[in-house]
Amino acid sequence: MKAMNLVITVIQVLCSLVLVAIVMLQSGKSAGLSGAISGMADTFLSKNKAKTMDAKLAKATKWVAILWVILTLALCVIQ
Repeated sequence: MKAMNLVITVIQVLCSLVLVAIVMLQSGKSAGLSGAISGMADTFLSKNKAKTMDAKLAKATKWVAILWVILTLALCVIQ
């Protein structure tokens, strides 16, 4: 049990570092009045939004976060 606990902990730490790196690589969202004004152009130009790097990073964030939660639950069950 100790070996499995150690392995899952190491994987969770690596997953945490990857999650932080992915979040830091994402660009910020425009907010406030400037975001409201440019909202029309953003919807017009966002036809290929699923192919951008931000979309890929958002998808990676979701899956790494799900993996992190599963690892956390596994560690709670093991202990």
